[in-house]
Order: sequence, then C-alpha cells, then structure tokens
Amino acid sequence: MRRTPIVLALAGVLALTSCSSSAEPGAQSAAPGSAAAPAAGGGSFAVITHGGAGDAFWDVVKNGAEAAGKQYGVKVTYQGDGDPAKQSQLIDQAVAEKVDGLVVSMANPDALKEAVGKAVAAKIPVVTINSGADSSKAFGALTHVGQSEDVAGRGAGEQLKAAGVTKLLCVVHEAGNVGLDQRCKGAEQTLGGTVERLQVDVANLADVTSKVTAKLQSDKQVNGVLALNPAVAVAARDAIKDSGSQAKLATFDLSGDVVAAIKDGEILFAVDQQQYLQGYLPITFLKLYKDNLNTVGGGLPVNTGPGFVTKDNAEQVAKLAEAGTR
Repeated sequence: MRRTPIVLALAGVLALTSCSSSAEPGAQSAAPGSAAAPAAGGGSFAVITHGGAGDAFWDVVKNGAEAAGKQYGVKVTYQGDGDPAKQSQLIDQAVAEKVDGLVVSMANPDALKEAVGKAVAAKIPVVTINSGADSSKAFGALTHVGQSEDVAGRGAGEQLKAAGVTKLLCVVHEAGNVGLDQRCKGAEQTLGGTVERLQVDVANLADVTSKVTAKLQSDKQVNGVLALNPAVAVAARDAIKDSGSQAKLATFDLSGDVVAAIKDGEILFAVDQQQYLQGYLPITFLKLYKDNLNTVGGGLPVNTGPGFVTKDNAEQVAKLAEAGTR
C-alpha cells in the first residue's frame, strides 16, 4: 500500500520565513520561560547532483539552493556530474572537507551507495533529492525531497489518454536513470495503449531530433510523444514538424522554451516537479537539523510535485521561468 506523501513539511519553511525582523532598537527580549529561537550558527552545505553543466533544469535547482543559503546565511556550493563515478568522487571530496550537510541526487543509487554511506558514517546529515527516493532511507538520509515519478507518470498517461493518444513514444535521455524508467512505466499503466521507449543522448540534441523524426516516419501509428526533459521536448517538437506527424507532445519539467511552446499549442502540457524546491527545501531542512535537530518527513518523502503546466496557466509560469525559479 502506498503511504500518503508528507505535505505538511512546508510548514517548517513558512515558520522560518514568517519571522519578523522589524523589532525596534532596545526591544525587550523574550519573557522568562518562553521559547527562544535556535541560535544561528552558519554552516557549509554541499549540493552534488547528476545534472550536467548548463542544464536548464538543474540551473533552477541550483538557484533554489543558493537562495536558501543566502536567506539563512550559510555557504552553499553546487556541483554536478552525470557520470556516477565522478559524482561519487565529488561526494567523497565534500566529506573530506567536513561540510555540515550534503544534498545528493541519486539517479543511479547503487553507484552512489558507498559514497553516501561514507558521509553518513562521518556524521554528515544527508538529504537526497530528485531521484533515488526508494533508496534514500536505506542509505541513511534524513529525508528525500522530490517527485514520486511513478505517480507523475500515471498522471501524464491519464492526460495523454484524454487527448486521444493510443501509441506513445517515451523518449529516455539518460541510460540507467531509475526515475526516467518509472515515468515511462507510470504512463504505460494509465494510457491504456502501447508505450514504446526510445533511447537518446541528452548531450546530442540534434541526434535526438533525428531519431525521433525517423521513428515517427517509420511508425505512423505513434500518435503521442512523451519527453522526460525540457531540452529533449524542444528537440521532439522539431522532430514532429520535420516528420509531418500529427503526434501530440507532452513533457516532464520546464524551461522558458517549453512554456513558450505550451502557450503556442505545440506542447500539450508539462509535468512540473517544481525543482526550485528541490534546491531550496534541503538547505532549509539541513539548517534546521544543524541548529535545532529537526527532521522532516517522518520517514516519508517530501513531494514537490507533480503539478501540470498547461495553456491555461502557462502565461503566469512563463514570468517565473524567466526569473529562474520555475
């Protein structure tokens, strides 16, 4: 049985951000016996993801982490590498530097198990994000912040089914990424039709367009395409145009180009996991843990999605995407 996701965790964020700093000089301190706020102790937190340099999705995660660091007066460093071995080395380096907390995305949990284990053994609190929710607790992390990928996939499948899609091409852009596989499986569960996977390389978008074009030309029954990355979505949009296909396109995750394409009717919808929160919330949680030994989630993930961006709300989201927060 699937347990209900923790959604009240955001109350901790509201509590932190609602405190007033407008006390007049000379104001009296708290009355005897009243609760005092935890002392602010600074800190240094490392965010290490599987996102490559220049990836628009991960830039928003970075923006969220850095915004939280600025708000709480802590040092936040961000590094990313799509190679699990290199990502593990970055984690080892952070452990050696004795950071106060670690944020890690786990697209390939097995490859990161040893490195994350070293951090936990060194008494460095870990929050996992984005991918690897099923392994987070077992690896010793405080909590996981992200989106339930199978739930999001099922939501995408339902909407595509309602749009009349009967044969779907699910475009997988990172080999071995468990979260992407869960998205495709979720869509397959609710579509009620056929779902076929197409493996591409997100680092070669021209080749993505070429491969999707070739598939659409060779199989006229494909009337839907589901991208799992915003850059891949734009490449798939071009492929649909190049092939002369009438396939309907949807995607996971946002970028300015994706929002514009939704507004123009070229993309039906985007599944939004609100990745800004995947940067912002872990720094918040680690700061709370450092200063007050608070833990969030109660053993369950803290979900940041899924939400859906459609033509109805794309205009509002576009302004936020331009600001780097969506």
